[in-house]
Amino acid sequence: NQLTNCKNHILEFKENILHLQNKSKSTREELTKAFNALQYEVMQRENQSRNLDEEKLDTVSEGETASNIFEDFKFFLPHLKKVKRVYPKVIISQGKTGVSFAVGIPTVSRGNHTYLKQTLNSIVTRVTPQEEEDSVVIVSVADSNEDYVKSVVDMVKQRFKRQVKSGSLEVISVPDFFYPSILWRMKQVLDFSVLMAYAYPKATYYLQLEDDIIAKEMYFTKLTEFVRNMTSNNWFSIQFSVLGFIGKLFKSKDLPEFVNFFLMFYKERPIDLLLDQIFHIKMCDVEEAPEKCLKREEEIRIQYKPSLFQHVGLHSSLPGREQRLK
Repeated sequence: NQLTNCKNHILEFKENILHLQNKSKSTREELTKAFNALQYEVMQRENQSRNLDEEKLDTVSEGETASNIFEDFKFFLPHLKKVKRVYPKVIISQGKTGVSFAVGIPTVSRGNHTYLKQTLNSIVTRVTPQEEEDSVVIVSVADSNEDYVKSVVDMVKQRFKRQVKSGSLEVISVPDFFYPSILWRMKQVLDFSVLMAYAYPKATYYLQLEDDIIAKEMYFTKLTEFVRNMTSNNWFSIQFSVLGFIGKLFKSKDLPEFVNFFLMFYKERPIDLLLDQIFHIKMCDVEEAPEKCLKREEEIRIQYKPSLFQHVGLHSSLPGREQRLK
């Protein structure tokens, strides 16, 4: 009954937020209260599910790390209620945890075009041995095409044998049951949410990338030095690229909050706009001028320059669409 009430409250908050978004500036205080209430409900949900953690650990496959955050998927995706265990399929993993950085790369088939191999090559070869030891790269195959899943697994095993053996490179796949019948941009939100949820317990920080980028020389050294030289820990995101969701770094402890927000609104906005929305809701005070709010946002959404990642994909993961942004 408690879990049912929790779900009803969350759905009610979603309706309130969508309704309030269409109102005037004077209602932002109500919007903030609704979002804070949502955070409280999520915290209560996590406390309840933590009590079941020991029982769930007995059913976790070797190389996987149990994450209660996946149970929250059932709140927002009703079709998952009948699924006994909501978790991606772990194909390649040594169960590496306790590192500083987890790097997430979702990938889907682009027909006759693929950029994943060159993306991975730049990501895993442009790091020092010490940096590799203190990180894990996770490729999430979010595609129902079994031939594509197999091609990714074969390529990773053949091309990156050392990284696979050391546990610094993992491959997971997202089962079809995760997805209801939805549009491409909605599925993309779920793809990112699954990857974030899986990476959550592995590292201190989480870096979001895509499967059609090239990392610049010494990208990881520059990234880690920048993070460790931060004079304040009061940041929500560091952006190592200006494009979409590429190169966005988060504190792993914040990922459950992001995932729940994305799941709540996956039908309403693309993933990059949802990221803008959550920052706006959390950081903009009711009475302050927009200019002041923008300054506050810049203080917690830190932009690193120049970009450490170059977008190279011309053929989008959306069939028939070309992406010329660099």
